[in-house]
Amino acid sequence: MISDAPTFLAQFVRHPFTTGAVLPSGPGLAADITAAVPRTGHPVVVELGPGTGVFTRAIQRRLAGRGRHVAVEVNPAFAAGLARRHPAVEVVRADAAALGRVLLDRRLPSVDVVVSGLPWAAFPAGRQRAILDAVVGALDAGGVFTTFAYRHALPARPARRFRRLLDGAFEEVTVGRTVWGNLPPALVYHCRRPAGAGSPPPAPAGTGSGCAPAATRCGAGVAGT
Repeated sequence: MISDAPTFLAQFVRHPFTTGAVLPSGPGLAADITAAVPRTGHPVVVELGPGTGVFTRAIQRRLAGRGRHVAVEVNPAFAAGLARRHPAVEVVRADAAALGRVLLDRRLPSVDVVVSGLPWAAFPAGRQRAILDAVVGALDAGGVFTTFAYRHALPARPARRFRRLLDGAFEEVTVGRTVWGNLPPALVYHCRRPAGAGSPPPAPAGTGSGCAPAATRCGAGVAGT
């Protein structure tokens, strides 16, 4: 959303390694990455790195008041804004690698869908593995993980390394269409049949740059904590 661009750019300047982009994703990418969210039943959906909430809005439209939507965001400004705009979403200020602890605190043994807006290509190898391990441990056996990659960054070493990690963590990884209208153009990885699904790992004591010290339920007054 263009109206979110100034906020997103400001956070990129302050936290480039955890924000990872200068503009929020567009509605076309949001539609593709949230397509796995069921329109029926009461699914549990986890969103990692929601930022200003482009994917959050799309998830909420698909859920239409059903199920549970837990959004895990390490950036306090993003988390506070998200909590104000989406009171139906359980916004948690925490590191994505601590997903196991986040779910344990909410008595959620597993989740149906994980949607990621994280900048994987900006992460070192250890951080990629730690977060992906947490995702795999959180998913139900029939769960789906979706995340995106920028088209221009696919040849870069971190992006190629992440794709190999996905292939090792899931039995099925399919690549969606390129969303040329996104800035920059991007595509979605749809990952199914996770290895070792349904066994959330313990939250790590420290997970590298940008970690929140603890999982915190966000409200209107979270900014600055």
